[in-house]
Amino acid sequence: MRMYDVEAVRADHPELARQINGHPLAYLDSANTAQRPRPVIEAVADFALHHNANVARAMHTLGVEATAAYEGARAKVAGFIGAAGPDEIVFTKNATEALNLAAQTLGASLRPGDEVVISVMEHHSNIVPWQMICQRSGATLRWFDVTDDGHLDLDRAAADGLINDRTRIVSVAWVSNVLGTVNPVADIARRAHAVGAALVVDGAQGVPQRPTDVGALGADLLAFTGHKLGAPTGVGALWGRRTLLATLPPFLGGGEMIEIVRMDGSTYADPPARFEAGTPPIMQAVGLGAAIDYMSALGMDAVAAHEAELTRYTIGRLRDIGGVRLLGPSTDTDRGGAVSFVVDGVHPHDLMQMLDARGVAVRGGHHCARPVHERYGVQSSTRASIGVYTLEREIDQLAEAVVWARDFFHGGGRDGRH
Repeated sequence: MRMYDVEAVRADHPELARQINGHPLAYLDSANTAQRPRPVIEAVADFALHHNANVARAMHTLGVEATAAYEGARAKVAGFIGAAGPDEIVFTKNATEALNLAAQTLGASLRPGDEVVISVMEHHSNIVPWQMICQRSGATLRWFDVTDDGHLDLDRAAADGLINDRTRIVSVAWVSNVLGTVNPVADIARRAHAVGAALVVDGAQGVPQRPTDVGALGADLLAFTGHKLGAPTGVGALWGRRTLLATLPPFLGGGEMIEIVRMDGSTYADPPARFEAGTPPIMQAVGLGAAIDYMSALGMDAVAAHEAELTRYTIGRLRDIGGVRLLGPSTDTDRGGAVSFVVDGVHPHDLMQMLDARGVAVRGGHHCARPVHERYGVQSSTRASIGVYTLEREIDQLAEAVVWARDFFHGGGRDGRH
């Protein structure tokens, strides 16, 4: 496996050299948002300084340049995830909007008696839109449970007939943002397609962490966001099979999504323009294209290997600390870079602040995934997550800070293993 130079990657992220409260910054919150490499910042600045204009409207030089940059970014996204072409890529403002687009368009044909299947481990963005469309349509929402070790309970789902002839849509995360579980999406796709259902995949955590081939995944629609990939906030994408996108109704109405507008009715443009009403996130899309260039140069196989190695190390260090309970799979097999844990007697918000005092940036809360926390009997958790720039010494800094915080709340007198 060709590995990249992590120190060189860190040099592209100058914020990682910061000191926080007199300690080196250990940024372990990449599942929340990744830090942006310098080439992305430079690409956005260059567009803003030299090429700023609206797209698909103005035919002057700046307009042509802006359109070329925007559509060039679309082509980069298509290549990055193995799409058949750029016309299968719809730009959105984030994965949340992409999943809402999927729910509102794919779900437009739902009727009473139809069923939609999700899972307990989903991010709220892959729960609430389906609740809304089911309430509106009269369809029934059902879900996969998870096993005690953090995997989808496929055996129980099969026994219960979870995916059946009434199932119209299945929507699941590729990689859990809490448990780190990598779900068997291709197998779920086969089960869904066998009963004529469509599969929607939340790729917000998967696409930034591993090589992506939408054809191999078997998805019909896949959503992801730019800011977890090192791109600016405000841009994401929904990939859809060309034949499926052509059947879906518009999501929003306005300029550029139309073919002809008359006072007595309108006709709509072909995808992807049909789903991109109004002025799109042009500069953000340019940044996403630059982020894809950066990650592609590192090599997504190498990115996946680096993150697996650091995830393995993180699990090992935290597992050795007394009073720490890990959520999700306890090994690095079929696991992403989010490692959530609970410290006995310490609220995750308090722990997050204590770790920040030692320069360690993590997330505390339910991570927009309350149902999976309820499944494991905890109100919330602390989450450390790996990025392309993470080093073992940062994981050591995390572990030492967790012991320090635990002992502070428990009055001291405990070593790191008891």
